[in-house]
Amino acid sequence: MNITVEKNTCAATVNVVVPAEKVASERKTILKSYIGQANIPGFRKGKAPVTMIEKRYEKEIEGELANRLVQEGCDAAIKQEDLKVLNVQVPAAPTFKDDGAFTFETSITLAPEFELPEYKGLSIDVPSAEVTDEDVANSLTELQQRFADFTEISDRGLEDDDFAVIDFTATLDGKPVAEAIGKPAGFLEGREGHWVKIEEDSFLPTFGPKLKGLNVGDEKEVTVSIGEDFPISDVRGTDVVFAVTIKEIKVQELPALDDEFAGKLMPDKGIDDLKEVIKQQLAEEKNRAAEDAKVNQIVEQLNQAVDFDLPEELVAAETQGNIQSMAQRAMQQGMTQEMLESQKDELEENAATQARTNLKTNFLLQEIAFKEEIKVEDQDVLQRIYQMAQQENKAPKKYIKELQKNNAIQNVRNSVLIGKTIDFLVENAKVTGETVTEEKNDA
Repeated sequence: MNITVEKNTCAATVNVVVPAEKVASERKTILKSYIGQANIPGFRKGKAPVTMIEKRYEKEIEGELANRLVQEGCDAAIKQEDLKVLNVQVPAAPTFKDDGAFTFETSITLAPEFELPEYKGLSIDVPSAEVTDEDVANSLTELQQRFADFTEISDRGLEDDDFAVIDFTATLDGKPVAEAIGKPAGFLEGREGHWVKIEEDSFLPTFGPKLKGLNVGDEKEVTVSIGEDFPISDVRGTDVVFAVTIKEIKVQELPALDDEFAGKLMPDKGIDDLKEVIKQQLAEEKNRAAEDAKVNQIVEQLNQAVDFDLPEELVAAETQGNIQSMAQRAMQQGMTQEMLESQKDELEENAATQARTNLKTNFLLQEIAFKEEIKVEDQDVLQRIYQMAQQENKAPKKYIKELQKNNAIQNVRNSVLIGKTIDFLVENAKVTGETVTEEKNDA
């Protein structure tokens, strides 16, 4: 074979010319299998004339021959250039030449090339997982607030921790916010009957305290400087003016923390039982947070330590998947399709950034796994699949068939490999800070 390969960043163009004698030899091999299996009316199997078989199955033979020659040509090119291949495109126009030769050109997506940074002994600062009395008290307060009653008052102005029920509209540079930015502005377009707690960070920073002293029926213009983390980028760094009318003032009345309250949440249990359950739940949450902190810090350090180009077709596919996931989550949280369209550019930018980070992390971890000879056994994959099936409440055998149908088994294997590699990095990291496990608390 005559093979030429032109390599670019994370891609290669392969040109292959298969000589006529090789084409003829492969055709003969394929034809032989058809001769032995062909069913031609009037002839016993394997006894029909070769010319008749060639004519009847010409299309099938040519297709199988082309596929075989393309596969062999690509394999030879990959071996010749020692390519780390992620994907091989189907050739657009493979051609049988008049002289009997066969030619094709195809594109190959290559894994990025990079030198691994130091990945053993990374320093990570892990927050304590100890559950304090203050943590339990805060959780109990949240439960009280969830089951609180509200009393309407009208004989005084708003004070700290009151709730104001307000109507408001918002303007930017003297125009309604949506008109000023030329797109939907969500809640900045105004609300009726909106609840705001009179505290610093309720609704928008500084908004609540500026309502202190107002009575039912009072009106006031409140100016709020919009921060750089606001979800609508067009209003970041601007001053938005809210025209507010106080409709109601409500005082929150918290239930007593006693056995009666606990019994509403846990029948036949008392307040001490409730505190113990809360403590256990907080311990689990803090331990998960501590483990997540380890992983996040390791991944961040690896990503910052090295830079390399990524295959753009993979970035595009990953970005599209991220856009769909982000849009779905946003709509579940109450955003409308119109609001999503208004933030399309920002959504795509965030999705692309996340895609590059995810892919880069994946390549780094796979390279570490290769270097450290971290392996995934079939039993590991089966165990993960059984866990996934249980989470989706599906029969394992049926779930395996679904994965096979979608060619997703390899994705599961890769996920297990990534998990094992992260475990390896955590085990070899230098952990600072105090991580107290649930077992230590019990001790």
